[in-house]
Amino acid sequence: MRVRDQRNRRRRALAAAVLATALALTSACTGGKGDDQGPGWQGGEEQPAPKASVSISEPAVDAKDVPAATAITFAAEQAQETTVELTDAAGAAVEGELAEDGKSWLPAKALEYGGSYTATVTATGDDGRPVTATSAFTVMKQPEKQVRITSFLGDDQTVGVAMPLIVKFGREIPEKYRADLQRRMTVTSTPAQEGVWHWVSPTEVRYRPKEFWEAGSKVSYRVQAGGLPLGDGWYGRADLTVDIKVGPKLVMTVDNKTKRMVVTRDGETVKTIPVSLGKKSTPSSSGTMVVMEKLRKTVFDTYDELGPEDGYRTKIDYAQRLTWGGEFIHAAPWSEGQQGTTNVSHGCVNVSMANGAWLFKNTTVGDPIIVKGTERKLANGNGWTDWNLSWDDYVKGSALPQPPTT
Repeated sequence: MRVRDQRNRRRRALAAAVLATALALTSACTGGKGDDQGPGWQGGEEQPAPKASVSISEPAVDAKDVPAATAITFAAEQAQETTVELTDAAGAAVEGELAEDGKSWLPAKALEYGGSYTATVTATGDDGRPVTATSAFTVMKQPEKQVRITSFLGDDQTVGVAMPLIVKFGREIPEKYRADLQRRMTVTSTPAQEGVWHWVSPTEVRYRPKEFWEAGSKVSYRVQAGGLPLGDGWYGRADLTVDIKVGPKLVMTVDNKTKRMVVTRDGETVKTIPVSLGKKSTPSSSGTMVVMEKLRKTVFDTYDELGPEDGYRTKIDYAQRLTWGGEFIHAAPWSEGQQGTTNVSHGCVNVSMANGAWLFKNTTVGDPIIVKGTERKLANGNGWTDWNLSWDDYVKGSALPQPPTT
């Protein structure tokens, strides 16, 4: 028994020594009341809440049947930095970027139909302490009614400085859906240039810069409409991305008074061409037009339009369409004697065979032609008449309000 008591006393003494050592160490690591270096919780104070706050409004938590084109919409208060992360069911990150207003985040492409995703938004205030909000949701099944979206231009095309970007839809887009669609239509140009989308009709929207494109520009435009609701149960079929190049600044200016076309390239006059415009009964249109298509050889047939008495059927060389109504620049060897002095055409810009060949070789779709001083003004909508509108009038065709220009 005496041996056991001695052992117990030794155990109690050892435990007391360990406890005293632990207390001494704790006292050494904890700042005193007046010590500013010590963490607040060690002094018995609660840590203050982060300054920033954040919440996700769309998609709602556990939402079902979410459109594949959904954006992550959130509200962050007192945040100096906000980041968004979207992951699929396997945990893989989805690429995307913040909207310009910093209030939403859009995936780089449409989400997978039927897929499950989790959005995490993190906001950090000036105290450096982050706060997060999460929302898990499921994307709708692939819809049966899908709208086809097409571009007039294809990748890597080289166009003239007046070329509008033209996007068409397979069905009419109701007016109340156009703003949301237009928010997902972006244009990037190098160098950067101011421009705007303009709704020509419920099925067509175009984009032009404030001034002609700068020669040599690289332009990329994107329509992120895959899975986007477009009204009456219809959804965008797929996203669309197009990259183009802008050629030299070639401008054709025709003056009815002189009966001459002056061609400039990058501001320098390269050719002056005698022309014959439309006679008084069929005058050419005055205004700014754009070359819409080029036909090396074609046939002008107006019998259906003008009837057997006034109609004609003629083979044409080097034709460049300017209006839907049938105005072209083209070679007209039969009027070479009148070119430069008298108007004898049915509204077209007549040039000689040699000059027609030269123009055809040097122009491209999207080059502008400005006609002045004729008896008829160009009707807006008769061709790509985007440049026939003032900038202020063009901006009015946007579905989104535009900031005032400086």
